[in-house]
Amino acid sequence: RHYQVIAAVAGHQLGLQGHGALLVVDPANLTLLQVTDNTEALLGMPPSALLGQPIALVLGAAGEAELRAFLAKHSLDCNPLHLLTHPGHGDASPLDVTVHTIDGVVIVEFETTARTGTQEPDYYALIKQSVARLQEVTTLQALGDVATEEIRSLTGLDRVMVYQFHDDGHGEVVAESRRPDLPPWLGLHYPAHDIPEPAREIFRRVWIRSLRHVGAPLSEIVPLAHPETGRALNMTYCALRGASVMYTEYLHNIHVTSTLTLSIRRGDKLWGLISCHHYSGAVDLPYGMRAACELLAQIVSLQHESAENRQHLHYRLQLEQTHQTLITQAFRGEGLSGIMEGTPTLLDAVDASGAALFYQGRWWCVGATPTPEQLQALNAWLSTRAEFSCAARPVFVTDALASLYPAGEAIADVASGVLALALSRTGGHRVLWFRGEMVRTVNWAGSPHDKPMTVGPHGPRLTPRRSFELFVESVHHRCAPWNAMEIDTVLRFRTLLMEFIVSRSEHLDALNTELARSNDELDAFAFIASHDLKEPLRGIYKYAHQLSEAVDGAIDGKRPEQLEGLMRLTVRMDSLLDSLLHFSRVGRTDLLYETVDLNEVVADALEMVDARRTSKNANIFVPTRLPSIACDWVRVREIFVNLLSNALKYNVQEGVRIEIGCLSATDDLPEMARPSEAAGHAVLYVKDDGIGIAPEHAGEVFKMFKRLHGRDDYGGGSGAGLAIVKKLVERHGGAVWLTSMPNRGSTFYFSLPSRAAT
Repeated sequence: RHYQVIAAVAGHQLGLQGHGALLVVDPANLTLLQVTDNTEALLGMPPSALLGQPIALVLGAAGEAELRAFLAKHSLDCNPLHLLTHPGHGDASPLDVTVHTIDGVVIVEFETTARTGTQEPDYYALIKQSVARLQEVTTLQALGDVATEEIRSLTGLDRVMVYQFHDDGHGEVVAESRRPDLPPWLGLHYPAHDIPEPAREIFRRVWIRSLRHVGAPLSEIVPLAHPETGRALNMTYCALRGASVMYTEYLHNIHVTSTLTLSIRRGDKLWGLISCHHYSGAVDLPYGMRAACELLAQIVSLQHESAENRQHLHYRLQLEQTHQTLITQAFRGEGLSGIMEGTPTLLDAVDASGAALFYQGRWWCVGATPTPEQLQALNAWLSTRAEFSCAARPVFVTDALASLYPAGEAIADVASGVLALALSRTGGHRVLWFRGEMVRTVNWAGSPHDKPMTVGPHGPRLTPRRSFELFVESVHHRCAPWNAMEIDTVLRFRTLLMEFIVSRSEHLDALNTELARSNDELDAFAFIASHDLKEPLRGIYKYAHQLSEAVDGAIDGKRPEQLEGLMRLTVRMDSLLDSLLHFSRVGRTDLLYETVDLNEVVADALEMVDARRTSKNANIFVPTRLPSIACDWVRVREIFVNLLSNALKYNVQEGVRIEIGCLSATDDLPEMARPSEAAGHAVLYVKDDGIGIAPEHAGEVFKMFKRLHGRDDYGGGSGAGLAIVKKLVERHGGAVWLTSMPNRGSTFYFSLPSRAAT
C-alpha cells in the first residue's frame, strides 16, 4: 500500500476501476505479463490461468491477428485507441477494447459498454452540432457557456463547469450548466491545493479522465511490478485508471457519485478544466461518449485562443491605432515628451489609470501616478529585476506590486498593478503604466488558508476539505490583471518607440554636426564683427571728425550737417555691432546654476540703473519677498536690468512707478501665458506705468533691432534689449510675455523653472 501511494504521486497507479479489466502484453510475442485481479468476472479466466499465456487465449486467434496488425499500423505510444468490441463472458455486457503502448509494453483495456442491444447514439451527428455552436461564439464567456451546455447534453451529468486556473494557482468557476435544483457554483474560487500539482501534471498529458462510481472497489495489478524489469506500470494514459484516495474523499465530501474531467489547454499550458459532476449513483461513460467529449475538449482548446482574439480584436486595433498616432506625435514634436501632451497621450496606449515616461533625465507623467520620488525608487527597484535584462522581452508585469516590492503598499492606491517597458538597458528610458487598487470580494468555497493534513501509517498526507461553506475574503493591493493581448501589444509599441529613439538619435547626430559647423561660422562672424568691421568704422569716424574740424567755420561759420550725420551713423553702427556681439554670446555661453536669492539679484540690478532711476524720480518697490531659485545670477540680473531700463526709458510721467514681483501659486496666469508655465515655474514680473505697447505689437518688441519709435526717440537705442531678455529666459528653460495697453503701462512676465542647482 505504501508503494501504491508513492507510485500514484509519480504518475503510476496500481488500481483499476472495477467495471473494467487490464492486460499488460509483451509486444514481442503478445504474451500476458500482468493482469488485473478481476479477469475471472469479466473475461471468465482467473489471473493464474492468463499470466504467461498468449493474448489469443482472451481475444481468439482472429483478435490476436487484429491486434498485431493494429500495432503495426497505428502510432499508439501514450495514445489509446479503440481496437474492437469483445463479446464478454457469459451473460455479461460486451466489452470495448482499447490499446496503447508505453515504456515498452502494450496495455489492453476491457471496459463494459453497458449496451443491451440498444443502438449506440450517433456521436458524430451530436459532435457536428456541438462544433457548429462552438464556432459561432465570439467571446471566452460564450465559449464556456456553450461548452458546458453541450457536454452536459451529451453526457446527461448533473453539473458541468469550466474551471479556470489563475496565475497564483487557485481556481475559479467561470462557466456552468447545472440541474435546476442544484445551488450555483458560478464565480466561486477554490484554493490551489484542491487540485494539487501532480493532478495538474496528469491533465497536461491527458485530455480526459472519468470515474464511473466514486468509492467503488478497485482492481489491482497481478503481479504488482513487471516480472522482468521490476518496474511499476505507468497507468497515466489508461482510461480506467483509479482515482487517488484524496480525490475520492474530496468527491465524497461534496456528495458526488460520478465524474468526468477534461483538459482545456493553451499550447503546452493547462489553462483550466471542464469538470463534470453527478450526484445520483453511478453513470455509464462508455468509450464512444468519452471520445466525443475528448474531441469537444480539444476543439474548445483550439477555439479558446481564437475566441479570445476575436474578443480583443477591436481593443487591439484601437490600441495599435493609438500607438501609431503617438509615434507620429513624437516625430512632429520635441521627442518622446510629445506623447505626454495633446490627444492621445501615453495613457491611451493601454487601459490604465496612469502612465509615466522616464526620458531625458526626468519623469513625464499623465493620469494618476506615484510622485517623482516614488517613481525614482520604483525605477531603481525595477532595474534589479531579471526581466529587464532579457533583450528579447524586457517587460515587467504584475497586478499585485505590493507583494513583490517592499514600498508598493504606500503607492497601492495608484499603482497596485504595473506594466513596465525598458527602452534601454541602462534605465535611461522607461515607460510605466499603472492600475490603481481594485478592492474586490472573493467568494471562496471554503477557506483558502486551510490545508488539512492527516497522519497515517506512512506519515502525514494532504486530505480534502470537509467544509464547503462560502468563505468571503476581501483582496487588497491588487488591480485588474493585465491580459496577454495587452502585454503583446505594448511590446510591439516598444518596438516603435525604439525605432523612434534610433531615428531621433541619428537625426540629432546630424543636427549636432550641422550645429558645430554653424558655431564655427558664428565664431568667425563674431571675430569679423568685433575686429575687422569695427576697425575701419573707427577710422571712418576719425577722418570724419578731422574733416569736420578742418572745415569748421569755413562755410558761413557752420559745421556741415553731412559730416555730423556721418559721425552719428558711425556711433550708431558701433552700438549695433556691440549689441549683435552680445546677443550672439548670450546664446552660446554656458549658464552657471546656483541657488540664488532673487531679492539680492534685484537689489544689484537697481544699483546698476540708479543713475537713470534718480533722473526719473522713480519709485521702484517689491510688494512681497521674492523666492530663491537655481539660476545663473549674472544672466538673471541682466534680465532685470534690461526690463528696468526699458521701464524707466519709455515713461513720460513726472514720477515713475515700477513694481517688481512674483506670482503666487493661487494667482491666475496672465492671458498670454502658456499653460505649461503654470507647473514647476516661478513667474516673475516687472510692471510700469509708462507709454505702453499696442496689442498688435506685443510680439514684435522681442525681435532683434526692432524699435517701435523713431531712431532718436526716448533716448535712442539699438532695439536689442528685449531680444536679449527673451534669449536669456529661454536659455533657462522659461518663457517671456507681456500685457500692455497704450498710455496705460506694461507688465513684462517671465518664468524660470524651479529646479535644483547643478
